[in-house]
Amino acid sequence: LWLFEDASPEMGHAAAGSAALGQNASTAFSNPAGMTRLDRSQMMIGALAIYGDIRFDVEEAEFGGGDGGNASGWIPAGSFAYVHDYSPDLKFGVWLGSYFGLGLDYGSDWAGRYYVQEADFVTFAVNPGVGYRLNDQWSIGAGVSVVYGDLEQKTAINNPGPGVPDGQLKIDTDDWALGYNLGVLFEPTEATRFGLTYRSEVELEFEDTASVSGLGAVLSVVGNILNLTGSEVDMEMYVPASVVLSMYHQFTERFALLGSLTWQESSEFGKTTMTISSETTRELTVDRDFDDTWKYSLGCRYRLAEPWMLSLGVAYSESLVDDDDRTVDMPVDRQWRYAAGIEYDFNEDTTIGAAYVYLDAGDAPVNQNRGALAGALAGDYSTNELHFFGINLNRRF
Repeated sequence: LWLFEDASPEMGHAAAGSAALGQNASTAFSNPAGMTRLDRSQMMIGALAIYGDIRFDVEEAEFGGGDGGNASGWIPAGSFAYVHDYSPDLKFGVWLGSYFGLGLDYGSDWAGRYYVQEADFVTFAVNPGVGYRLNDQWSIGAGVSVVYGDLEQKTAINNPGPGVPDGQLKIDTDDWALGYNLGVLFEPTEATRFGLTYRSEVELEFEDTASVSGLGAVLSVVGNILNLTGSEVDMEMYVPASVVLSMYHQFTERFALLGSLTWQESSEFGKTTMTISSETTRELTVDRDFDDTWKYSLGCRYRLAEPWMLSLGVAYSESLVDDDDRTVDMPVDRQWRYAAGIEYDFNEDTTIGAAYVYLDAGDAPVNQNRGALAGALAGDYSTNELHFFGINLNRRF
């Protein structure tokens, strides 16, 4: 869900040390205080291709159906960042991209169609910010996040009765919301620095008219009694808050070690408040029992030769949900990331880079039973992985 891969050079070391590095314009997002380390105005453009291979292995399906095939596929993404060097101590910057989202499409006839057929939660953020150097060791920064969220979900409806085809419930809605981020950079020596950032939660309020189609005779009567068809559905969802503590140490002229510890308030993302407004208004809060999570990352940067920089990294993220509570619309388990990257300095003004990240999202076992209409569904993900391919251009002015 949380995308640390933004096509910046930091992809090459699994985002380890991202809040302490301050090496290019992408620090406008990762830590605005790090902008004070840039001696000139800078621009970064990144292009990202994501390939997901997510395949559910059915162990039990009360109403039958297939395995859904690959629920993911190719997804394009990217980012842009610019930092303006107003003075040696004052910098202004902006970052554009996505850092949170999920998309799945199992098809219409798979075994878990009464749980979900298709689910897409896509975000895009514009994050302007400012960084200020207090003295030789301390810098501070702050920014505002303008976040756009788009939610689309389709679920089959099990119509009672022999030979009655499925109906469908569809939600398609979007919203804009605001958040903020704060950062501190501490540089005790020329070779060592620490960064600390906080990114606030963002509350998205989705509003849509319930789209229900293909109801059989029995459920049509129930829907009319409850006034569900055509009702307005309001949902409150949260992009979770996060805290990142990073370190960077330059051991030699060629070799540097980086690390990060990241906390995410995933428990808030797991709580969705829904209001159904018709002749009778009903409100309920769905709690998925998500846990707050920690991510641990370690990476290094090594200067192979004067124009070439190699990056390597590994990261581990805790599962945000226990096996008993996991559902097929969010097949997230513990996550391992393995990363590598390369940068080439054309000259003192221009650097190009490429990076690859392999994400192993675990078996993500599911064992759910939602009663007579949805039935029992159990299994795990024989393949559950994402591949990130990024290229970037950094230009100094």
